Amino acid sequence: MTTTLFDLTFLLVAPFWALMILFPKWWFTHKVSESPLIVLPPLAIFAVLAASRLPELWAVVSTPELGEFTAFVGTPEGAALIWAQVLAWDLFIGRWMYLESRRLDISPLLMAPIMVGTILLSPVGLPVFLAVRRYRRSPVAS
Repeated sequence: MTTTLFDLTFLLVAPFWALMILFPKWWFTHKVSESPLIVLPPLAIFAVLAASRLPELWAVVSTPELGEFTAFVGTPEGAALIWAQVLAWDLFIGRWMYLESRRLDISPLLMAPIMVGTILLSPVGLPVFLAVRRYRRSPVAS
């Protein structure tokens, strides 16, 4: 079951990413992305996985120690649980970036690689987007 939930997590977020990257100007993409509820599917998987390991999870997050955290994440259930959390967080960040890029009229051709970078490594994609956003918001010198 854990492997199925792990695999399902990506399948649940991939359509939203595909819409934001491949069809950023489509009205449907904007309509779907307006709702923060798009992060609920991976969070539901997180909840299912967390419910089955709640005592261990609580111990790891309430008194974090590297060894215990490593041991927890080193299990299939722990890795799947963290994966669901990461994908939900990345989608939440990506959704904000998408909406902000549309508001600022940032080119989808520029945003596509930034969004892919965010899917793969959000700690890299987000700062790149913030730099682009800062530049886009700067007044143009006359």
